Amino acid sequence: MFAPVIAIDAMGGDYGPRCIVPASLSLLADLPSLHLALVGQSSLLERLIAEHSSVDRTRLQIVDAEDVIGMAERPAQALRGRSQSSMHVALELVREGRAQACVSAGNTGALMALARQVLKTLPGIDRPAMVTAIPTRANPCLLLDLGANVDCTAEQLQQFALMGSVAAQALGTDRPRVALLNIGIEEIKGNQQVKLAATLLKQTQGLNFIGFIEGDGLYRGEADVVVCDGFVGNVLLKSSEGLAEMVIARVEALFRRSLAARIVGGLALPMLRQLRTELRPSRYNGASFLGLQGIVVKSHGSAGEAGFRSAILRAAEDIQHDLPGHLRERLAQGLGSDNVTASGSRPSN
Repeated sequence: MFAPVIAIDAMGGDYGPRCIVPASLSLLADLPSLHLALVGQSSLLERLIAEHSSVDRTRLQIVDAEDVIGMAERPAQALRGRSQSSMHVALELVREGRAQACVSAGNTGALMALARQVLKTLPGIDRPAMVTAIPTRANPCLLLDLGANVDCTAEQLQQFALMGSVAAQALGTDRPRVALLNIGIEEIKGNQQVKLAATLLKQTQGLNFIGFIEGDGLYRGEADVVVCDGFVGNVLLKSSEGLAEMVIARVEALFRRSLAARIVGGLALPMLRQLRTELRPSRYNGASFLGLQGIVVKSHGSAGEAGFRSAILRAAEDIQHDLPGHLRERLAQGLGSDNVTASGSRPSN
């Protein structure tokens, strides 16, 4: 039976292999169907693996890559003469079919640039977009872009909306509601970029575009897919994570203020634990790059072991749902393909 392999850039992120290796090995032990390829400096990876007992080496590969792309390097530097970097080698494994997804906590700009160079974008897609699920009062909402594209044209926002809709359908949402994040829901609100994108989305066949949405509407679950440029999306995502951590910390502090509060807190402890589980940022760590001819998942650079596990799980789900295949199929069928750009022309890869 074919067993998908996930390539892990083991050298990326703020904590590097000392976080990524334990996270990978613990998930490997928990999921008997998981196969991983750890890419990085093999001598270091082998030493870290040796610190753990009962590692199933039949489901774990070590792929040597001595070079490491720094978190502060410019994307252009990553593209020049860095073919032996752990990030590049991990992406090459996907391109060659030796792995079915790549997960990295490394430099976002470098990962974006290398992924476009190595894997290429799907026909009709100009630039990939980062997408993740955001918890709401109802079902999680897909938010994109999260920072891969700081400046976006209206046509690119249209492409993001199309990809987000297809991703939501692949995850089981029938006729997902797609909205543009804006400073108001009225048609006169917003900058020219957002207004033009709204016009394009209204013309996109097969897309359930419901108009503008404000930030509070996102958390009320008023849309299944929310589209914005990467600058706004990244600020929103990180603000959400900070708010969730602050709310949990404040609630826990309130229950420690007095004996009576501690008694009440003891009674409420099961609910507090559930709230912490549902809101903790690590649960939602892992943003998929939609629009590539392959699966790439970006983990937060500062993610700990629990967060990196979530990113690997995101990649496994994307493999299961075959997101690139769904996108390719829908684009071939013509969903929005006549409206991918305002001029009707196709952007090149």
